[in-house]
Amino acid sequence: MINKERLEHRIEALAQIGKTKDGGVTRIALTEEYRQGLDLISEWMQEAGMEVKLDQAGNLIARKEGTVPGLKAVALGSHVDSVGNGGKYDGTVGVIAGIEVAQHIKEEGIPNKRPIEVIAFCEEEGSRFQSGGVFGSRAMTGNLTEEDLNVIDSNGDSRYEVLRNFGLNPDNMAKAIRSGGDEFELYLEMHVEQGPILIRENVPVGIVTAITGLSLTEVTFEGGESNHVGAIPMDLRYDALLGASETALAVEEIVNKYGGNAVGTAATMDVEPSQVNIIPGKVSTVIDIRDTDLDRREAILHELKKRVKEISERRKLKNEITSKLKANPAKSATHILETMKHKSKELGLKTYEMPSGGGHDAQLMAEITDMAMIFVRSENGSHNPKEFASAEDIKLGDRFIS
Repeated sequence: MINKERLEHRIEALAQIGKTKDGGVTRIALTEEYRQGLDLISEWMQEAGMEVKLDQAGNLIARKEGTVPGLKAVALGSHVDSVGNGGKYDGTVGVIAGIEVAQHIKEEGIPNKRPIEVIAFCEEEGSRFQSGGVFGSRAMTGNLTEEDLNVIDSNGDSRYEVLRNFGLNPDNMAKAIRSGGDEFELYLEMHVEQGPILIRENVPVGIVTAITGLSLTEVTFEGGESNHVGAIPMDLRYDALLGASETALAVEEIVNKYGGNAVGTAATMDVEPSQVNIIPGKVSTVIDIRDTDLDRREAILHELKKRVKEISERRKLKNEITSKLKANPAKSATHILETMKHKSKELGLKTYEMPSGGGHDAQLMAEITDMAMIFVRSENGSHNPKEFASAEDIKLGDRFIS
């Protein structure tokens, strides 16, 4: 049987690494806390009878060979990096649950025909380099660019330098690429929902039908020379912040018009020179548009670009629009969904079918193999110390994928 007490103990033990005064977790990718987390996860993987390695992208990979040579592997996984002062369940439950499946198989003496892999992907959150995240899975699926290695963190260190300091060789990043169809039969990821739907439906487990397509677009407005707030009349101002603010409101308007599963957020606002007595001369905002329908997302982005141009011309501002990250929506494999529905009946488990509004490593893995996800009911949202999922619900989710 899946061991609920062991699941709970390991979640709590990992949460001590990077624990904050608020009871949250700060375990940013490729930091010392992250290394300590990988060391602990490695011990548990080895205890489950798996061979463990770290690839050049910082992905921790454990493998238990199958009894039939030549069969492709079933992979389970998620991530163990966090946002700053985040929760202890986001990502970690998927990795720990995957280890528990492997350990259950070992302890019960169950022969697994196919190899089983458990993967802790590196930097899913994107908290360190603010480059959209899912770095490890992008590396594994061959979706990295030179720019991904040149981005810098808040200390001014490039990801290339940080990887080298972590003991990796980013010049050999190609070695992290997996051939997908030749190596994986399928990929499964268990994750806390991070939202209120399963609570509303009073259901412990959600079957994810599709993962939203994330896009991050930076819009920068410049108004020329910043000037004194008291000396410049209103009709002679070129206020970059007003342009950015109007854009933020336009995001809400446009996304609501298109409807469906689309959501949009003006996620950041960087104001220069950001002083109380100076009219903002340059403002950058990162716009996050997500949708499970790729055509609709692209239509929203197209209309937003037209609106930015109109705002710039009307306010006599310069603008620059830069696409920072795009990930295609990913649908769960039909045959896995059917198996999950059958499994829920077998277990007598009530489930709820739903899309994922958040991006996940599973989204990238869908490019190279069949993919599916399940959600576990969680409370208090996510990316905060109050994030919570019960051990009983996590156990139910783990039984579901075992």
